[in-house]
Amino acid sequence: MTKINEMTGILFDGVNNPYVPPKELQISPKLRLHRSGTDDFDPVSFEVIRHNLWNVNEEHGATIQRISGSPVAMYALDLNPSILTEDAEFVYFGPYMQYMSGVTDTQVKWILERRSDNPGIRDGDMFLANDPWVGAAHQQDVMLICPVFWEGELFCWVTNCLHQYDIGGITPGSFCPGAQTAFEEGILIPPLKIIENGEIRRDIEELYLRSSRKPELVALDFRAQMAGNTAARERILQLIRRYGADIVKGVMKRILANGEAAFLDKMRRLPNGTWRDRTYVECCRPGDRGTYRVLLTVHKQGDSLIFENEGTDPQQGAMNATYSGWRGSIMVALNQLLCWDQYFSVGGALRHVEFNPTPGTLNCASFPASVSTAPVQAMEISIYPAYNAISKMMFSDPTMRQDVICIGGTSQWPATIFRGIDQWGERYGYLLIDPIGGAIGAFSTQDGISTGGQARTPICKLPNIEHTEQSFPLLFLYRKEVTDSGGPGRYRGGLSAESCFIPHNTDRIIQDTLSSGNAIPTSTGMMGGYPGTTNIYRFLRRSDVLERLAAQHMVEDNGELNGAETVLQLRQENFEQLPADVYAVVWSAAGGFGDPFERDPQAVFDDWQNAAVTLAAARAIYGVVIDAANGALDLAATKALREGRRAARVAGRLRPRRLGGPVAMRVTENLLARIEGGIPHHCCVKCDADLGPMIDNYKDHCIREDNPVSHAVPLAGDPHRFIDAEPLFRQFFCPGCGTLIENEIALATDPLLRDITVIVDERLAERRPQAAD
Repeated sequence: MTKINEMTGILFDGVNNPYVPPKELQISPKLRLHRSGTDDFDPVSFEVIRHNLWNVNEEHGATIQRISGSPVAMYALDLNPSILTEDAEFVYFGPYMQYMSGVTDTQVKWILERRSDNPGIRDGDMFLANDPWVGAAHQQDVMLICPVFWEGELFCWVTNCLHQYDIGGITPGSFCPGAQTAFEEGILIPPLKIIENGEIRRDIEELYLRSSRKPELVALDFRAQMAGNTAARERILQLIRRYGADIVKGVMKRILANGEAAFLDKMRRLPNGTWRDRTYVECCRPGDRGTYRVLLTVHKQGDSLIFENEGTDPQQGAMNATYSGWRGSIMVALNQLLCWDQYFSVGGALRHVEFNPTPGTLNCASFPASVSTAPVQAMEISIYPAYNAISKMMFSDPTMRQDVICIGGTSQWPATIFRGIDQWGERYGYLLIDPIGGAIGAFSTQDGISTGGQARTPICKLPNIEHTEQSFPLLFLYRKEVTDSGGPGRYRGGLSAESCFIPHNTDRIIQDTLSSGNAIPTSTGMMGGYPGTTNIYRFLRRSDVLERLAAQHMVEDNGELNGAETVLQLRQENFEQLPADVYAVVWSAAGGFGDPFERDPQAVFDDWQNAAVTLAAARAIYGVVIDAANGALDLAATKALREGRRAARVAGRLRPRRLGGPVAMRVTENLLARIEGGIPHHCCVKCDADLGPMIDNYKDHCIREDNPVSHAVPLAGDPHRFIDAEPLFRQFFCPGCGTLIENEIALATDPLLRDITVIVDERLAERRPQAAD
């Protein structure tokens, strides 16, 4: 396949390739850019202006929330604002749905190249766009892009992106799980001038709204976006009037320079090498039982990171994302893991990051692929492997090791897309947004956070049940955290939750499912940690729930009810939920960190008492013995059980040699790199057993066990309800002491993943003798 490198200057051709800006933008001489800036400002002024710019961006997002009448903005926070320099480097993007801003910079560059001459870029203009092959995550994510001028020169850009209620397509709400191509989805709009000299162009707005089933709501959202840009532009102009254009621009440049310097410092502390993560998505169209591979590769070469998706399966059905979605997804992990200290400013780091995708793949799809469901599958599945790959890269540095985080919950979104006639007799279409409650993955130093939200949307929160019931004809029976859902490990991943509801004040709800990660866990653990639970749909037809409620019996689990259990498929369309049909949705939980046998037994006991872990999981997965009758932890039995299981793993096997050479680095929680006879080797952290030269895959030198996925995720059930392939939970143990080194989820037909290839630099090791801590 043709490769695309962000530095080669390939331009968007409207068909197969995404827009990738050249090094030197070709801008019309009609447009004057404000490029001057000064360093002549004191530290206090820098901090005041820097924080003011951040607050401008935050106020921008809050303005959209307050004005928009859509629950998408109010409760899902499915929006994000940005500030960019005149030539489209990120100064800041917001703490809302971060992947939305992932290609704002390249889209602004597209506008600079394609619109600066005709129709021109002038003060008072704004450009609207939702074309995923130019810059949107999917068609419903509509961007409004505003140039900010000062004394006739383009000073900077303020932009926002907001998921719109409905912009057309074959399914209300514009998530179109049955679409085969983009022609069956919402309207595609490359950047066009919708506001000129401060006035909305009615002809363009009417074209934009024409395909929507809810044009009045989309029109209100558009005005909320306009108000957000207007407020941000005015705030920046106030800063310029107070401090001067050159000082404000100088602060922007300093923010970028500081971000670049911080990123380069981290790169110098890390070894060169390659890190990979592999995961899977399921069901690309209604009736499909296929499983599709997603592979992410990160190369660290000197001061640069290069991201690739080669090895990912070709685009399929309605599950795809474009390059815009893939790049934006990776930037979420990049921002959180490597740029968190820059306050959501990634522009400096991006000067040293390349994105090199393979077109025609399911997360870099060629036109006219169906991409309206991108955030639910192909984008989520692109975000979270980056957490594993980048975290493993960071682990060799003792300071950066503390920033490691495992994959969080809703690594695949279990969508239920509902529509019908609401309690006021009006048509509606929406999806259940409760899974935004998510879960935060385990850290390298502590447990994750149960229902702690989503890392990609740092300020997200679950909507109140009452808000959803107020907006839609639903009655919630319960919402609760799910026992045994968090990925086990030395540090446990956060628990996910379950929401359960019935129709209310309507005779029926028409539902579509739109999900993946129901058969194969996608919140995989790290360095011996187990995956979090899968997504689960629980649908009970013709239940006795109404009789229970009439008798004032509160339902705490739909398993208490009588009725016909129904297995919902992952893209099941147009099925009815009647008033007595009970629908429960469990969303995927977060991955664990480290060997579960290394978890403090008291922590497991506390988990049991807090209903986070069952007795069965405490014994089978954590090796912890609890006397439930007496409510006591048996430490002696726990020690014996753990030691016995480790001994059984190596019983009757030839023990490997133990290495004694100098430690070059701590590769992972369970792996060291030692120099033996001048050759770097992997070895076990606990017993120094030789796990082969570092030119090999360490997994080839471990004891390997393959088990069903249910061995790791008891709640997952039989994967063959949804897919034909055979997924396995592979474990790799030290042949010397039986310690768990790593796990992987893989199809039975797939080879072992080589997740780590480190180039040992002995000079780096000499500077960092503490690396074996």
